[in-house]
Amino acid sequence: MIPFIDLNAQQKLIRDKIDNRINQVLDHGQYILGPEVKELEDKLSSFTGCKHVLCCSSGTDALLLSLLGLKIKPGEGVIVPAFTFASSAEVMPLVGAIPIFIDVKRDTFNLDPIKLSDTLKTAKDIGISVKGIMPVGLFGQPAEMDSINDFAKNNDLWVLDDAAQSFGGIYKDKIVGNLSEVAATSFFPAKPLGCYGDGGAVFTNDKEIYEIANSSHIHGMGKKRYEYDRIGMNARMSTIQAAILLEKLEIFRDELKKRQIVADNYNKNLSSLNLNIELPEIQKNFKSSWAQYTIILPENINRDKLQEYLKSKNIPTAVYYPIPLNEHKPYSKYPVSKSGLDVTYYLSKNVLSLPMHPYLKEDEIIYISENINNFIKKHLDK
Repeated sequence: MIPFIDLNAQQKLIRDKIDNRINQVLDHGQYILGPEVKELEDKLSSFTGCKHVLCCSSGTDALLLSLLGLKIKPGEGVIVPAFTFASSAEVMPLVGAIPIFIDVKRDTFNLDPIKLSDTLKTAKDIGISVKGIMPVGLFGQPAEMDSINDFAKNNDLWVLDDAAQSFGGIYKDKIVGNLSEVAATSFFPAKPLGCYGDGGAVFTNDKEIYEIANSSHIHGMGKKRYEYDRIGMNARMSTIQAAILLEKLEIFRDELKKRQIVADNYNKNLSSLNLNIELPEIQKNFKSSWAQYTIILPENINRDKLQEYLKSKNIPTAVYYPIPLNEHKPYSKYPVSKSGLDVTYYLSKNVLSLPMHPYLKEDEIIYISENINNFIKKHLDK
């Protein structure tokens, strides 16, 4: 079976260094907020150019802490794509806020800035005061942050960049994490930079946002231990996960280059087949972290049967995401932009993600491409 994400290949390269890092944690015994956590925050700050970095327990908690830092209040609204993972929307109701769903662009899978005006008007018409926008760098490519930031500035809104998948990407020479007031990423094992458990981080150049998030992630603690300034949560990062990430960060830039080579090989091999498959499109002045390699299938191709066929050939696939968020029961009561979600619905029915990791070989990509070709050609010949 071709691995969908091959963590073993990566681990073989750095296992000795990871073992050494973990042993150092076992020796000093500071398992929560040990020195490796601060070291990681400093190195992530250098990597992104962001002044303040807060490492925490998960990508979802990073989003939640960001919202707390932005002082979101119950009943206020946040514009968020309907085509994304659940955590992008679930953090708003957790603090009593309201997600307002917006459509995405077909070529990039990311929030469509042209539809922001209609979405803001939708919220205002039903009495919701919108306070911010949460674009999502889906599959690795950053959203169109200039257009989003400009709209936000003109309408007195903040921007929270959900960079759970796009960390390591670049937008106009700026690294993801430093594209808006605040950004949040995930270190879930399958992410381009992942630990061996759950983990996440908040990035901001705003000291107040950082201080509120920092306090909140330790139960709302103030300047003294057991002195609390606010209602908080337990969102601290395990020192062992920080130790692992420190070694992974050392090879991260090299792995991002390898991910780009894998994506280029996919583009080369799949485009040569003339199958009417839509390949992922990276915009000019953008660089993707290639968290996923996602194609759009022709409408007349049965995705389920294609997945079954590829599985029989030892090729794993995944669908991110088969159901728009607004169609799930917990989110069905929340507003949808009056401009609609046509692209979101189309993508949910036709996207397919293929194996993607830095160590995927070209002969494996050729094998995957040939089998996609065999199925589609056979289907079209009928």
